[in-house]
Amino acid sequence: MNVFAATSGALSRRSPIAHPLVWLLALAIAHVAVRVAVSPALKWDEAEQVLWSQQLRLGYGPQPPLYTWLQWMVNQVFGPSVLALAVLKHALLAAAFLFMWLTGRELLGPRGAWWASASMLLLPPLGWYSVRDQTHSVLVTALTCAAWWLLLRLARRPRPVDFAWLGLVCGLGMLAKYSFGLSAGALLVAALSVPPTRRALLSRGWWWAPLVGALVVLPHAVWLRGHLDAATAETLGKLHIQPEPQRLQGLLSLLEGLSATLLPWLLIALWAFRAAWWRSPIRPALPWAQRLFARYLALVLLALLGMVLLAGVGSFKGRWMLPLLCVAPLAAFAARPELQQHPRGGRYTAAIVIIGLLFLTAAGVRPWFSGLRGQVDELNHPGAELETALRQSGYDGQGVIVAADHMLAGMLRTRFPRAPVDSCRTGEKEDVAACVAGNVARARAAGRGWLLISREDRVEPRWWAQAQANIAPQDAHSIELPFHMVRDDVAPAHYRYVWHATSTTP
Repeated sequence: MNVFAATSGALSRRSPIAHPLVWLLALAIAHVAVRVAVSPALKWDEAEQVLWSQQLRLGYGPQPPLYTWLQWMVNQVFGPSVLALAVLKHALLAAAFLFMWLTGRELLGPRGAWWASASMLLLPPLGWYSVRDQTHSVLVTALTCAAWWLLLRLARRPRPVDFAWLGLVCGLGMLAKYSFGLSAGALLVAALSVPPTRRALLSRGWWWAPLVGALVVLPHAVWLRGHLDAATAETLGKLHIQPEPQRLQGLLSLLEGLSATLLPWLLIALWAFRAAWWRSPIRPALPWAQRLFARYLALVLLALLGMVLLAGVGSFKGRWMLPLLCVAPLAAFAARPELQQHPRGGRYTAAIVIIGLLFLTAAGVRPWFSGLRGQVDELNHPGAELETALRQSGYDGQGVIVAADHMLAGMLRTRFPRAPVDSCRTGEKEDVAACVAGNVARARAAGRGWLLISREDRVEPRWWAQAQANIAPQDAHSIELPFHMVRDDVAPAHYRYVWHATSTTP
């Protein structure tokens, strides 16, 4: 059975339900529903966004501000909630697939464009890890796909308005994740090396792209100039740059990152089409586009090798590779457009559909899976019950909340949307004592009470002594609540808190 024909047919104009974008919307809505139903607790990146989006700023420490700005806007509609987090995340994932589909339509027919877009589900950093817990990587991937689409549109028909759009997308890309500069730089150099795209990029109105891009980035660039250490220290730490480069370690990590990103898709594509990938000479849809793809991917690989050999970078992760390599399936199908009529094409479509459904199912059962293994996941924490227990203990829902870790802080922010929330973590640039004392002073100035709280599975041994070092210390109370979706023999969640009401604040 040709599953592609069954699911999308020939994209019949008389049957809107057959259009792949309808199914894309349905998948996004299903993921939002699953995430909301699974747990009120938050993962790492989700908690960061809930906390950061309490205020609009030009920068948020190690990350550019665009995702948090978008989260702030979505919060105005849905409140600071799991729903708001899921709506934004999956809207951006849907946008990534949409822009790659539009990019594919510039080169291929409906079937090939569908494959180019849907194949990104087979790239684990997008298909699975983005669903689990990612934010900025999702946004920068969507904007990278949009940049590819606009470049191919310009190559076929250069117009000043599209230059302005390209500048806007590239500017937003830099506000999404600083690594977008690598994708954009490789794309620009590759495009200037291919005559058709070079002529298009130098045609009338080209200056709109750098002008609009610079205007978009300028306010954050001014902020970045005064906060460069805060914006780069964490990223440089993750790269594991060594004073004496360990090139073998870096090369192995690079190979691992490339494999983690591309290998599942490569294996499924080989299984589906077998020798059709190499049996006949390559006849690309558009030869200039194939040269563009090949030179872009070669430049990306050279840049990554240079990071290892020249800069001493020793660690690479699949999610860092995702924006750089998300165009690889499109490049492959553009090189072999005849595969769109291949009799085994239905198997490839079926594999994508099945894996997409498996990821959706896995997103729903992951806390149960952790619980059955006896390993408590962030999503097993009882957020609703903790809210009830704190209210019964006297917390008024508006006092300043200071938590020992940011995931607990983020979860409490979704339960108490009227309360200012912060986390004072051990190891932060500002020590715990000063962080807590600052929040207490702000609470007093605002006439609010304040709540200190920790959870046993995340609190550092001396956190409570440090937290109360610069304030009048009080004995902490305890709350024990059973974790959700775990075995009966798993110990309950243990929380400690101190609540100072307004009238009794020392």
